[in-house]
Amino acid sequence: MISEKMQNAFLDQINKELYSEYLYLSMKAYFTSLNLNGFANWMDCQVKEERAHAMGMFDYVLERGGNVELEAIEKPDTKWASPLAVFKQVLSHEEYVTSRINALMDVADETKDRAALIFLNWYLKEQVEEEATAGGILAQLELIGDDKHALFALDKELAQRVFNPPVIG
Repeated sequence: MISEKMQNAFLDQINKELYSEYLYLSMKAYFTSLNLNGFANWMDCQVKEERAHAMGMFDYVLERGGNVELEAIEKPDTKWASPLAVFKQVLSHEEYVTSRINALMDVADETKDRAALIFLNWYLKEQVEEEATAGGILAQLELIGDDKHALFALDKELAQRVFNPPVIG
């Protein structure tokens, strides 16, 4: 059985993961409005990935005998100055999510919930990958600067991303 403290920490993180889905959905709309369909595709994959992350935690809480109560999701940003500005926010957001996973692991440590620690290890590894990927795209955008040809080449590259449902846990 999951402790109330651990359950509440997971419920808070589920909300943050659903916010991440919402944020990336908003970013997809932004890129679609710019006709940068490869960037929009990349964001669409992120949307699906964040939903999978939230549902993994959702199912975990239920599997451990907990109760899930969903809270309102904060409204995400809807406007950005440029693709570079978007990816600065993506990296910052992923770093925030990493800090949240670490805090969740701290609660698992505090409550001596070894099962939660094992479960959360997957999320921590995923966050390392998320930060590296976002940081790599951000670095490319910084190098591109105002070069529209390079921007369209990156857009074409990002169009190749395919969502593969993660195996969580």
